[in-house]
Amino acid sequence: MLTRLDTRRVRWLMWGVLAFGYVLMSFTRVSTAVLAESLTLAFDVTATELGLLHSSFFYLYAAMQLPAGLLADRYGPRRVAGAGTFVMGLGAVTFATSDSFLVGFLARALVGLGGSVIFLAILRFAVTWFRADEYATVTGMTIGVSALGGIVATTPLALAASVVGWRASMIFVGACCVVSALGIFLVVRDRPASPVGESPESTDASAEPADDAATSLRADLRSVLEGPNVWVLGVLHFLILGVNFTVIGLWGVPYLVHLYDLSVARASLYVLAGNVGLLVGSPLFGWVADQVAADTMLVLCSSLVFCLVYGTITALGTPPLGLVGVLFFAAMFVSGGTSLVFPVGRRRHLDEVSGTVSGAINSIGYFGAAVVPAVMGAALDVFWTGKTVGGTPVYSFVGYRVAFGIATAAGLAALACALWIHRTRLTVE
Repeated sequence: MLTRLDTRRVRWLMWGVLAFGYVLMSFTRVSTAVLAESLTLAFDVTATELGLLHSSFFYLYAAMQLPAGLLADRYGPRRVAGAGTFVMGLGAVTFATSDSFLVGFLARALVGLGGSVIFLAILRFAVTWFRADEYATVTGMTIGVSALGGIVATTPLALAASVVGWRASMIFVGACCVVSALGIFLVVRDRPASPVGESPESTDASAEPADDAATSLRADLRSVLEGPNVWVLGVLHFLILGVNFTVIGLWGVPYLVHLYDLSVARASLYVLAGNVGLLVGSPLFGWVADQVAADTMLVLCSSLVFCLVYGTITALGTPPLGLVGVLFFAAMFVSGGTSLVFPVGRRRHLDEVSGTVSGAINSIGYFGAAVVPAVMGAALDVFWTGKTVGGTPVYSFVGYRVAFGIATAAGLAALACALWIHRTRLTVE
């Protein structure tokens, strides 16, 4: 039997193994920002098409969130995260070797399919291995470490791509995914009572008849999706996630290159500041939420700051470079506060459906990450200057201002959702 001290050490070790897979997923998710010019040249695409290539990751990712939550509830985090990380690696290698827009689109969608289950598997792991008053902290730390992937996908990726090329860089990441999958299968346990490398019977769908399992799944879905609770939490996540992933994950670097005449490597430093904000903000907000039990107020305040950040960029158009770094940092810092939608959702439902709750919220959220890049890309295409630099289209000051105006409008809608969430104070459904 494991002692209490041993259990604490083991659970953090297993969380670390799972979190490494999430770091890799985060890297692949936002790598297109730094690689925007390389991908434009490699696939000969417009801004709208580049937005679609970027967002192809999120189509299957978003669609899989609810099924992934159900899978994590029933089959356990070890199997689900291990298989997903392996598929993600296959997709990364295929993307690196693709020679057409269609193959690249499908390969990046495969990366999204594999990566779609990892976050929810970690949240399900946290329900089993951590106390309820530790859940927001673990959630915040998980989202925070994902920022490490975003950081590596900025200046380090730009430097690597300039030395060995973007294709070789992505092949290396694919190999890391395969190693990560092996580590998950070897190290992670689904719950303290189960033997190492074995999922507990209580999470094995084969332990109950198919008819009973189907009935149970329908009941779980009904309990989660009935009523406005999860839907409003999901819409808020849709708006915040969609904007931040579009700006920090795709158009932030071209914006700085086009309007400030920076190199890609230097522009990526300002995007890196945003990822540092997420790295710091998510664990901090999670810890504070567990200490003061004020998660809905933190979501509300974070949404307000988010509006002010993008409203400032829209109003000024080209703020001083130092201020741009501060604003990018702030936008991602407060996304740690809005990510408390997961602890809020968990607290308002039974533990038995916690993976399904998180999956529903994340599914709605990642549709934002799939939709917003294409919308902002289409807005930029309308204001194309007709010029290209190194084969990459150059967009106008007005185009970027319109794009950030879209981000500001999304922030106002998110603020309305946050106000509703704070005022309703729903209990367990």
